[in-house]
Parts: sequence; structure tokens; C-alpha cells
Amino acid sequence: MSRTNTARRRLTAPTVAMLPRVGDSLSFLYLDIVRIHQDDTGVCARVTTEERGTELVYLPTAALSCVLLGPGTSITARALSTLARHGTTVVIAGSGGVRTYAGITPDSLSTTWLESQVRAWADDGRRLAVATRMYEHRFGRGTAPAEAGLAQLRGLEGQRVKAMYKLLAQQHRIGRFKRAYDPDTWDTQDPVNLALSSANTCLYGIVHAALLAMGCSPALGFVHSGNQQAFVYDIADLYKAELTIPLAFSLNDSPNPEAEARRRFRDGLRLFKLMPRIVTDVQRLLVPETDAEEPDPEEQLVDLWDPVSGPLPGGVNYSAEAE
Repeated sequence: MSRTNTARRRLTAPTVAMLPRVGDSLSFLYLDIVRIHQDDTGVCARVTTEERGTELVYLPTAALSCVLLGPGTSITARALSTLARHGTTVVIAGSGGVRTYAGITPDSLSTTWLESQVRAWADDGRRLAVATRMYEHRFGRGTAPAEAGLAQLRGLEGQRVKAMYKLLAQQHRIGRFKRAYDPDTWDTQDPVNLALSSANTCLYGIVHAALLAMGCSPALGFVHSGNQQAFVYDIADLYKAELTIPLAFSLNDSPNPEAEARRRFRDGLRLFKLMPRIVTDVQRLLVPETDAEEPDPEEQLVDLWDPVSGPLPGGVNYSAEAE
């Protein structure tokens, strides 16, 4: 290996301070029928078409939250390593991004929000309070009945979604609509269900990437439970009524609703600014009185736990205290 190539890789390798905040990141990128590899400049996708031959498209890895790899995609170990160092989540998806088969998740820089999540999740009273705030977030501030229990909120949410389906079906002259997700009969489903499943998968990928970047556990949900994506589903449900459901109904006449849903969903996110909203909403759901921001990457990354004095700086020799 030449000294020039080695120097280039050292210069392009990201440091902690160089990585962008998750709230400032791009949302997602879906790729299929391409080969992704790492060269001396960065991570690129080799795209081959009959019209334009073979082209190299470089990926903005440092500012990309999530990459969805569809069928016909291959990726090298070096490219995966670069994506992981930049904090980009890689999701292996089925045709159209509908199914998720596997995911490669980078490590977070801090456990601050993971600890807040675990404390709230492990206490039934605090977990109920977070779940209640999640339902109230969907209804809108001040619209949920006072002192409503979790079962009542769950029922009201079901009624709200059912009424939304009915209203959108009337607006788009679809007739009666019923939500269905059955991968075994995928090809026989109507365009609205196809578009909704495709857009929801993209939304799940974005939420998953944001939670991991914050250091939260996708498995510890407050409304959902018993699944490794439980917290992802909790947070994604906050935005479906604004993002994916109206979009899916607008594609009821589309000849290719899955691909169209991904493109229009991505375009809509530029105006919606979803990534910073996810970060802020998660923080306020877990600790409602907080005004905290994402951890400073320049801060001490590893502390030592102490039950009396609290976290102590790591990398310090404490032998004098034991004498």
C-alpha cells in the first residue's frame, strides 16, 4: 500500500468532532441493483445502465442517517466500516424497501439518553407517564381527555386512525379502505396499502437511525412491547398521520406505488425536518422538563460509576484513594 493512499485515508477518516449532529443529518437513501465499495475518495455506488453505461455515485456518508439496501445490492467490508464510523445505519431491505431482513447499527457516542430511557422503562409509573405523553402527542396538546387511562387513550387512538382512513378514502374516492399488511399476498394488495407499507418502512429506518445516534435502545418500547423494534414503532407512530398515511392515499392511482411513495416521502422530509423533530420529541417524552441538547462530542466519552459521588472521569488513576 502506497504512502499516498495511506495518508489519504487518514485525512478522510472522521474524528468525533467532525461528525454532524443527528438532528442535522439527511434522512435516508434507498439503493438497489448497485455495487457499493470504498475507494481512496469515499464510499461510492457503481451504477450500470444501458443508456449511460457505468457511473460512480459518491454517497454523503458523514451526513446520511440511514441507507436502505434493496435487492441486487452488494457492499464491501471497507464501505460498511466507513458507514459505521460515520454513524450511518445500514438496513438490508426487500423489494421496494418493504421488508427489513437485517441491520448494521453503529455505536453511539454517549449513554445519556439510554440511561434516561431505561430508568423510565423500568419503572411502571414512569413508563405509563411516557406512554400517556406519546398518545397525547398524537392527539395534539390539550385535546386528550383529562385523567384518561391508557386503555381509553388506546381506544381513542384507534378511533382517530379509523376516522382518518375514512376521511381520506372519501377525499380520494376510493370507497371503503381496510389496512392490510401480508407479505405472502403482497402482489394482490391495493396501491394504498402498498404505498403505506413502503413509506412506513422508510420511516422506521429513519427513526431507528435517529434512536441509535442518540444512544437509545430500539427494543425498549413504552406503548409497544416484545419486539426489538418496539421503541422504533412508538416514535414512528407520532408522525404517520402527518407523513405516511396522507401520502399513501394520494397514490391510490399510481402504477408503481412503492417506488413513488419512497421518492415523495423523501421529498416531503425536506420540508418536514424530521430528524431534528425526532431528537427533540424523544428527549421531551423521556424527560419532559428537559431543554438538553445532544451530548457534546468533545466531552468525556467514558465515565466510571460511583453510587455516592455519581459519575467520575475515566482514564484517571485512583490508586491514592485506596491507600
